[in-house]
Amino acid sequence: MLEWRIIPEFIFSHPMPDATAAAPIIKHVPEQFAGQRLDAALASMFPEYSRSRLQQWIRDGRVLLDGSVVKPKTRLAGDETLQLNVQMDDRTGEIQPQAIPLGIVYEDEDIIVLDKPAGLVVHPAAGHADGTLVNALLHYDSALACVPRAGIVHRLDKDTTGLMVVARNLTAHKHLVEELQQRTVEREYQAIVHGVITAGGVVDAPIGRHARDRIRMCVRDDGKPAVTHYRVIARFREHTHLRLKLESGRTHQIRVHMQHIRHSLVGDPVYGGRQRIPTQAAPELVELLRGFGRQALHAFRLGLVHPASGRQLSWKSPLPEDMVRLLAALDQDAQKHGS
Repeated sequence: MLEWRIIPEFIFSHPMPDATAAAPIIKHVPEQFAGQRLDAALASMFPEYSRSRLQQWIRDGRVLLDGSVVKPKTRLAGDETLQLNVQMDDRTGEIQPQAIPLGIVYEDEDIIVLDKPAGLVVHPAAGHADGTLVNALLHYDSALACVPRAGIVHRLDKDTTGLMVVARNLTAHKHLVEELQQRTVEREYQAIVHGVITAGGVVDAPIGRHARDRIRMCVRDDGKPAVTHYRVIARFREHTHLRLKLESGRTHQIRVHMQHIRHSLVGDPVYGGRQRIPTQAAPELVELLRGFGRQALHAFRLGLVHPASGRQLSWKSPLPEDMVRLLAALDQDAQKHGS
């Protein structure tokens, strides 16, 4: 059995790098790891952390072997004393908890599934130092301060609504990150786009940062691979209601891909382009289209393998009221004009 001890940092000559690290964890390396690389042995000894995270900690000097800084490829002899200085998330400890309502759909000891409203920023950033989902989560569960990014493993844009999953502990966090990397997390969206799309399809186009406008993303040959599947739910005179499924999770992926095929999202302030108003549209529809203050995008379905039970779980979220009203007006317009 592995022996766990927490001891004062002055026992070893290499100090903890900063105040965001937890108390050092000391373990005796069993002889069964003799001959193995340090990073491989750490992955077995600390399964709650990803191998990439452990390798980074080794490179940062946060892992000591008999008091000395070592490299990830260092071979173990067995019977050494190992010290791990766990690095907490670099900013989470500085973020203030705030009592912001959370639309929780499901929760247990390992995960929280929530329904994010429009207007809620996920992570604190320039211009949004507080009032974010992270602030709300830290108020709801203070233990999330010990999980990277307060347990958030994927994000939605500020004005995109719908389902997100949050990890409540390190083991769940590692599992969910691996699921996302292996593309076994199912994320489906609904969107209202400009133009009439006659059939479903796939957009397979790499996405990267725009060369001149650093806020925007764009399709570019040297970007990261990105694949979006879409199919038609309903067609109107100048718009289409779509169901979309992601294979990858690039920043602004659906918004960029829909703009790329010239069917940008209604209300998108960055990628939306020219507003399309059907001829002879009723004033109510014109007002809804011109006044739609966000991209018409909703994460309506989320499916994943539970990190503890291994069960396949899924949740659905109804469309938000603003999209429901717009769809009803578009449908009424299509019926009136015989589309």
